[in-house]
Amino acid sequence: MKFPAPVSVKWIANLIGAELSGNTEGIATGINEIHKVEPGDLVFVDHPKYYNKCLHSDATFIIINQKTECPEGKALLIVDNPFEAYQTIVRHFRPFKPAAKPISDSATIGEGTYIAPNVYIGHEVSIGKDCFIGPNVTIMEHCVIGDNVIIQAGTVIGSDAFYYNTKKDRAVWYKKMESGGRVVIESDVEIGAGCTIDRGVSHDTRIGRGSKLDNMVHIGHDTVLGANCLLAAQVGIAGATTLGNGVILWGQVGVSKTLTIGDNAVVLAQSGVGTTLEGGKVYFGTPVEEANNKKRELVWVKRIPEIWEKIKGIK
Repeated sequence: MKFPAPVSVKWIANLIGAELSGNTEGIATGINEIHKVEPGDLVFVDHPKYYNKCLHSDATFIIINQKTECPEGKALLIVDNPFEAYQTIVRHFRPFKPAAKPISDSATIGEGTYIAPNVYIGHEVSIGKDCFIGPNVTIMEHCVIGDNVIIQAGTVIGSDAFYYNTKKDRAVWYKKMESGGRVVIESDVEIGAGCTIDRGVSHDTRIGRGSKLDNMVHIGHDTVLGANCLLAAQVGIAGATTLGNGVILWGQVGVSKTLTIGDNAVVLAQSGVGTTLEGGKVYFGTPVEEANNKKRELVWVKRIPEIWEKIKGIK
């Protein structure tokens, strides 16, 4: 999540009540979770297991719960509870604003765009020209829709991320992380009926230009689809995953989090993707493998009873 304007790290430290060390004159440009951090970002860490990863990530400012050596050029903001500090920052820059009407006065809608009955469009939404927004579509706050986009009935754009801070030493193990990111849908995209696209936790979920989504597709937080991707019905993609250009996922493909699928890869129906895939190949199965290899494997599996009978005959 980028701030409306850069802010001093001293101001951030005052906001969250942090002890500041390192580059105390730094200027922060946004806040992000570890998978999406960029220079100028704040990130939080509250477990020693991840200290090193955060300290040596692209983040410039680290909210942390322990004094430690600070890498050159960075700053530490030391607090007892980094998670709550993160929440404070997100709530400050993305405060909850109740809706007063189905289409917010702060939304901008381009010329030639059709808005069907029972559509909800939240605060600070931007919709381009010549779009079709079907009945009962919900577009939540700060989302961006390009030109010539079709969104079919009942789809939800910008629902909160399924993303929780987990601590099993408290009564409520999973505490919701505020979603400060957006959904950005580029031009010439078509999204089917009943789809759900989560906003980023702190970055953008992005659907690349010309991509087409069938009905009942779910896209998790911070996921990025390249241009001209094709996703068939009931595809589910977990958070912070990246699809290259021209990727095709056929029906009921499930994709795990924080991995990459290369350009022009094809994953056949009902496959489970648990690792990064090279582009330009066809994949199948759970766990997924190159399709030809998997099909040969299945042929041999079917022959196991026949082979076993032969073995028993030899004995």
